[in-house]
Amino acid sequence: MTNKVNNNRRQFLQNSAFGAAALTAFPGMLFAQSSPLRTKPTPGFKADVEIEFISRDAYVPILKSGEETKVQKYYATLLKGPKKTLVELKGNYLGPIINYVKGQKVRIYYKNMMSEPSIIHWHGLHVPQDSDGHPMYTLEPGQSHIYEFEVMNNAGTSFYHSHSHNLTAEQVYSGLAGLITVTDDEEQKLDLPRGEYDLPFVIQDRTFNAQNQLQYLHGMHGKMTGFLGETILVNGLPNVEFSVKSRAYRFRAVNGSNSRIYKLGWDDGTPLTAIGTDAHLLPKPETRPYLMLAPGERIDLWLDFSGRSVGSELVMYSLPYEGAMPPMIEAKRLGKEAPAGMGMGGGMMGGGMMGMMSSGLGQGDKFPIATFKVTEKVSDSPKLPKSLGKFERLTERDVDNKNNPIPIGIDMKPMRPMLNGKSFSMNRVLDFEKVELGSIKKIKIFHDHGPMKMEEGEEMDKDMDMSGDKMNMGGGGGMGMMGGGMGGGMMFSMAHPIHLHGQQFQVLSREIEGMRQEEYKTVKDGFLDTGWKDTVLVMPGEEVVIAKPFQDYKGLFLYHCHNLEHEDLGMMRQFYIS
Repeated sequence: MTNKVNNNRRQFLQNSAFGAAALTAFPGMLFAQSSPLRTKPTPGFKADVEIEFISRDAYVPILKSGEETKVQKYYATLLKGPKKTLVELKGNYLGPIINYVKGQKVRIYYKNMMSEPSIIHWHGLHVPQDSDGHPMYTLEPGQSHIYEFEVMNNAGTSFYHSHSHNLTAEQVYSGLAGLITVTDDEEQKLDLPRGEYDLPFVIQDRTFNAQNQLQYLHGMHGKMTGFLGETILVNGLPNVEFSVKSRAYRFRAVNGSNSRIYKLGWDDGTPLTAIGTDAHLLPKPETRPYLMLAPGERIDLWLDFSGRSVGSELVMYSLPYEGAMPPMIEAKRLGKEAPAGMGMGGGMMGGGMMGMMSSGLGQGDKFPIATFKVTEKVSDSPKLPKSLGKFERLTERDVDNKNNPIPIGIDMKPMRPMLNGKSFSMNRVLDFEKVELGSIKKIKIFHDHGPMKMEEGEEMDKDMDMSGDKMNMGGGGGMGMMGGGMGGGMMFSMAHPIHLHGQQFQVLSREIEGMRQEEYKTVKDGFLDTGWKDTVLVMPGEEVVIAKPFQDYKGLFLYHCHNLEHEDLGMMRQFYIS
């Protein structure tokens, strides 16, 4: 880890292809007036696995007493394939666990039986454009789409969830998500926990009213920082206690929350051991004092209860940390004075921001996640492998743009979260977002807090109507929200989990600069960057450089903030692979 002061972030964008980037519209073949939905199976595609999926409203008993909770839920029926392909979580709002084997050919018939549009994204799977859940394939109520793909992933953990633009956050919050596992020959050769010792660990936060119904935020103020719930759920249930034997387990930890970041750690200080990251095993096990888990990330945990006596308990916590939220919110949460120069003006950036602060569990607070109680003494347990299989380490020697990395500039202007200065556009890309099939690209992800400005030929939206909050972005009134002296989104700087669709990438470096390094010390030892990933947490003041292959499939593949409220507000762009 290196520390540096970098005053050239804006210059980097301007000197890259961005400086002269033209917004390029796609030919009609990609966005034909006719629906791109696949409604019939492809001739010649012989599926090993066929699944029928539907999404519909349902009522589920989430809390122990009182009324059932209205949710949106995935239901699935196995039409063809191994019996263990689908594992239902009974009495649960989460969709069934899908278990794949590398090399299987899969066909999924999905029908939207809800009263609003939706589409499914297979988060972590390397699949073609028309099976990736791009918003262009969003189904209206009653419509159907057929996914067809070969499982190309190595062994690991992924998950699936709704990905309809402007509806992703609320639909995922309402229940549209589920776990995916993939196994392969290499993993089967390892002595890893299996069966009852290989368990899901999906962590989410929700807020319920007195009638046990889900309460979600509405309006711009709350969405700018993301939803934080007051009740922690594991595998769809509150106050979860796992009864375990005195042996090793594999727990597949998934952060399925909209925006909450977890700092996983034991209450007694025992270190955590990981054997996998997003959709892939690590080259070898890694042990850390704690592990950071941002929305969209997965970590396969090796939890060994060997030697612990029957009746003993361990509690998994989200440990306290700092720096993930804007400075004013952090100061308020911790009871500190606001940092110098962060004084709040009037309007949205004054009382409005203060109104965003949660009265429940704050981002970075300490709270219990689940309890593990040893209920049986056993003598047999697998040993932690020293090596977890083949692993190809990427370096700058593998990329073809070493000196001209693709930028992903995180841009938190008031009321307008963007990437590279642009909001999501369904059928346009910038010049540098066009990449060649088969290439491996160096990508630099950083916080871009320069002053709000328009590119040549672009006009600022005069009215932005987002979730019922309309505000004037033109003239003196709109820009007056910027407050005194901060410029750009600096006072709104916060952590962002950046997710790239398609193939996994590898982290080449992390660098932190300037004003929030003390806060950074509370999280820095929890980043697991040695494996393949598809989501990476970028803290305020941090620059993350990755190497990402663009192989096998042409088309449009999204990249976005996996703070789902930010995604729905337009903090999403796309690569065009040709």
